[in-house]
Amino acid sequence: MNYQEYLTALRRKATEIRINTLKAISNAGSGHTGSSLSAVDILVALYYGENHEGPFMNIDPVKPGWEDQDYFVLSKGQAAPVLYSILVDLGYFDADELNFYKQMNSLLSVSPRSRIPGVAVSSGAPGQGLSSAVGLALALRMDRARNKVFTLIGDAEFATGDVWESLLYAGHNKLGNMVVIVDRNTIQLDGIVRNLNIADPIAEKFDAIGFRTINVFAGHDYDQLLDAFEKAISETRLPVAIVCKTVKGKGVDFAENKGFYHDTPLSEQELEEAIRSLTRYQESLSNIAGHYE
Repeated sequence: MNYQEYLTALRRKATEIRINTLKAISNAGSGHTGSSLSAVDILVALYYGENHEGPFMNIDPVKPGWEDQDYFVLSKGQAAPVLYSILVDLGYFDADELNFYKQMNSLLSVSPRSRIPGVAVSSGAPGQGLSSAVGLALALRMDRARNKVFTLIGDAEFATGDVWESLLYAGHNKLGNMVVIVDRNTIQLDGIVRNLNIADPIAEKFDAIGFRTINVFAGHDYDQLLDAFEKAISETRLPVAIVCKTVKGKGVDFAENKGFYHDTPLSEQELEEAIRSLTRYQESLSNIAGHYE
């Protein structure tokens, strides 16, 4: 597989994940459509991306929790349906579980829980996952382990104090085994992020507190995402921040950059329209893949 085929395969995988994520939210009757869709390409690049040395993240679905694995913590817990769709695809648990997301006694809870195969740390409340990720990275370094810790946070989480406490601690202690990824989709439940908290300028603040900062100005572009992750995993002296400019609701045209869809499932008609559009896009990517064969 050449590089262009590889990029096409990632885009096809992301489209599949988007479809499964939308279906899971629809079946549940509630969920964060916009917040989930903005994170898809970031997580596909992380979980399926690789360089000449191997995968960016060292995981094995056959041995969840094995001692040499890398760890991922989803701090923006509202995007759990995306993570669950990826874990299903990788074989951590049965695909039927997605049909019961958020239902009583289901394996798949509203936010990630450590009892779920492939989930290292429970999260949900804003900033909670990042705090846990910093603690995990510190514990691994104290054990002289080589494992990496990746965590995804939303830009609205910067309004919480524990985010800054955690980042200051990581920077001060030079946690070089940690990668913080920011899903900067600029919209939160009650409006535009920049109008509601003073996180900006995010990249400069990461620099100031001791992180190596990597800007991804097109957070759905796989060339940029793969390059960012390759640089991030090569860093061992300092914690890394990857700040990704993303689009709320990415992949569903009528939902993109619409605050209304932040925490709202698609209607039945909207879901059908979205799946038709994503399926057509998937077919166009299949034609591109065939071109390279």
